[in-house]
Amino acid sequence: MSDAAQIAVPDQKAEELQRAFDVFNQVSLELTQAYEGLQGRVESLTAELAVANGELRRQYQEKEALSERLSLLLNALPAGVVVLDSTAAVSEANPVARHMLGETIIGSDWPLLARAKLCATDAPDEWQLDQRRVAMAESPLDSAGGRILLLQDITVAHELKANVERNQRLAAMGEMAAALAHQLRTPLATALLYSSNLAQPELSDAARTRFAGKAAEQLKRLERLIQDVLLFARGESIGRDVIATASLLADAVQTMEPLCLEKGVTFSATSAVGDSIITGSRKALGGALLNLLENALQACESRAECVGEVRLSATISGRQLRISVRDTGGGIAPEAQARIFEPFFTTRGQGTGLGLAIALGVARAHGGSIEVSSLPGEGSEFVMLLPAGLAAE
Repeated sequence: MSDAAQIAVPDQKAEELQRAFDVFNQVSLELTQAYEGLQGRVESLTAELAVANGELRRQYQEKEALSERLSLLLNALPAGVVVLDSTAAVSEANPVARHMLGETIIGSDWPLLARAKLCATDAPDEWQLDQRRVAMAESPLDSAGGRILLLQDITVAHELKANVERNQRLAAMGEMAAALAHQLRTPLATALLYSSNLAQPELSDAARTRFAGKAAEQLKRLERLIQDVLLFARGESIGRDVIATASLLADAVQTMEPLCLEKGVTFSATSAVGDSIITGSRKALGGALLNLLENALQACESRAECVGEVRLSATISGRQLRISVRDTGGGIAPEAQARIFEPFFTTRGQGTGLGLAIALGVARAHGGSIEVSSLPGEGSEFVMLLPAGLAAE
């Protein structure tokens, strides 16, 4: 090998070594820059994590404070709160609920506990618990089927309400005393007059029969008046009968059809109530409905210039039953509409003035009401609104 070739080999190796060293320096620089970038990212993430941890800690503290406040509020509530899980077992209860139902109710089966502790009363959603009267409201708690029950002691409020209603009836009876005396005097005097004529020896058999019938008619009027007064004074207990709405309406139709036929008044009835039910007094509700229908029939009788018509219809929407009684009578004057539910107020000479007052009292006792709309010369409509449910519930 020549001297030139021997000198070229070391130079070539030196160049390769230099290039390798340059690559190494480049890679080392890139690694250093990458490390610095990674270190900066770690510092940034550490700072973000610290902020996030601070926010989570703040939220946790807020929720913990809220939970404590809710717990204090729940314990301070004057009403009992019972939480049921999806199996209807008692999972939580505040001190008032434990005081009402027992300290060991946690874990108890609620249906069994309710049957043992609560007795039904004559009002919906109200129960007798030992010496207390409580109102119970229920709300869904979660999608799993949990529920929350609110038990409120209404013993004092119930007693006050009963006293107020009793005092109102007594006050009304005092105001009605003079009107009642007048109502009793008229049929009694008429009955005495007809009865005195029966003693005349020269009276024919036909006249005697007619006078006896007239006297009996006035005595029956007296009996009806006294029954209405007693019913109004006593008030109406709604009871706990489970009444099929369709059956209640059918009874009213069966009673009214022959009466309207006898008086020459057209009667029609439509019903779209399905299998709905009402909880209360069948006798009281039936009597209230008949009072409305009889008033409609009498309104049609008083208008002789046209054929009268009484229409009964009933519909149900949600949990409200709507019973409408419409007539084609002469209507009610605006000044009289404000007083038609007052005891002893009547626009008919033979009326007692208690039918509508009793009907309204029955509707209110069942948690409902009665509305009226009327135009003179165009007839009237009375609508009884009552809470209702379904037979399957």
